Amino acid sequence: MLSREEQLREARRAKMRTLREAGVDPFGTRFGDRRLMGDLRRQYGEASAEELDAARIPARVAGRVVTVRSHGKIGFAHLQDGSGRLQIYLRLPELSERERLVWEHLDLGDIVGAEGVLMRTRTGELTVKVESLTMLTKALRPLPDKHAGLRDVELRYRERHLDLLVNPESRAVFEARSRIVASLRRTLDELGFIEVETPVLVPLAGGAAARPFLTYHNALDRQLSLRIATELHLKRLVVGGMERVYEIGRVFRNEGLSTRHNPEFTSLEAYQAYADYRDMMDLTERLVQNAARAVNGSLRAGEIDLTGPFRRITMAEAVKEATGIDVMALGSSGDERRDAEAVRAAAEAAGYEVEAATWGGLLAELFERYAEDRLVQPTFVLGHPVETSPLARRDPRDPRLTERFELYVQGREIANAFSELNDPEDQRRRFEAQLAQRQAGDEEAHPMDEDFLAALEVGLPPTGGLGIGVDRLVMLLTGAPSIRDVILFPTMRNR
Repeated sequence: MLSREEQLREARRAKMRTLREAGVDPFGTRFGDRRLMGDLRRQYGEASAEELDAARIPARVAGRVVTVRSHGKIGFAHLQDGSGRLQIYLRLPELSERERLVWEHLDLGDIVGAEGVLMRTRTGELTVKVESLTMLTKALRPLPDKHAGLRDVELRYRERHLDLLVNPESRAVFEARSRIVASLRRTLDELGFIEVETPVLVPLAGGAAARPFLTYHNALDRQLSLRIATELHLKRLVVGGMERVYEIGRVFRNEGLSTRHNPEFTSLEAYQAYADYRDMMDLTERLVQNAARAVNGSLRAGEIDLTGPFRRITMAEAVKEATGIDVMALGSSGDERRDAEAVRAAAEAAGYEVEAATWGGLLAELFERYAEDRLVQPTFVLGHPVETSPLARRDPRDPRLTERFELYVQGREIANAFSELNDPEDQRRRFEAQLAQRQAGDEEAHPMDEDFLAALEVGLPPTGGLGIGVDRLVMLLTGAPSIRDVILFPTMRNR
């Protein structure tokens, strides 16, 4: 016995066959010169019934049927296109036999074209009085219930086409995403940055602490990786004299799924010669604020106030605020091992679990575990340890730290930036330290990249670099609770 859904699908297929037998193509061709329904509403939404009757304004529209009802020899339906919806009205005796057949075999979800004149019904609704009706696409599967919508969150992610059709708020998020990305480009272009494209398939995946996806190139007989960042190629372009460059593109990290993480995501990276991390702070504020204005018309995103200047705090200060542990005071002996033991003892005495072996590693771990979630309003966190910043310039005031910041909002990292390390010998030592971690089992440690080191030896000018997680920025500015709400087709687990 067929299920209810199978019965509905078979009924639609029977209608499709009837149309075909009558010479009506259920899957029609182009329907040009149509007007957007939203444009018609904006242009004629205030016109009276008398004005519309006198003007006989032609209207040629096409869209998906979202409501349909018949009353004897008259019929009403609402069509929906990308700009909105509009009612159509028809009188069956005034249609051709072919057009009546289309109407009689119409289902919710079908896509039709309608041509006629604008009118206003007795209830005051702007409507197209149909003079011709064309079947453009027969929908063989029913839409989700119009009242219940598509509320199963996982189904919304898996079947985004249905989500966009029945949940206007989802469409609004992705329209906002488009405006945000356009704003990022516009701001950088106006500042003289050049947009570039760098390889997605790379021999070595560098520029971040992450495990890459691996693939194999048959013709070259070699293993390649999907990039985990665009950083190293972009800095090589700065070496080549392109002093302001940026890329907005997909990067890939072989990590777990969560409300904050998708293995495939969009990153903006920008590099500016003769600048440092302080210039990148100014640029970050400008980019975020301009994007907020573009999508929200203000510098607010819910309860978040994006009015600058954003708060600035060191990582050690954030840890002290959250835990009471003064990592800087405990790291003042000058003996790396003793300092690490002092921080570890203080953390364990206060009831905080830690695993890192070094002073800098403990500072970063305490921040990530116990402090970052408390940073709700926009906050630049400075003073990252060298161990976790292998590509950043050392802080001349404290060589254990780097000239780096991360922007946190709502406990989430939105941006990461630093004064780029341009000393090739220091960079080699950092890579060697990362290589030792890799050999000890850390799959996310940075690989040794000889091509990048060779480029540094040619000479990288003092440079500021910035990375922004575009998906997380969209989450912030649209109020989306999960990264999967702002990626059209997120990675999903098996059903």
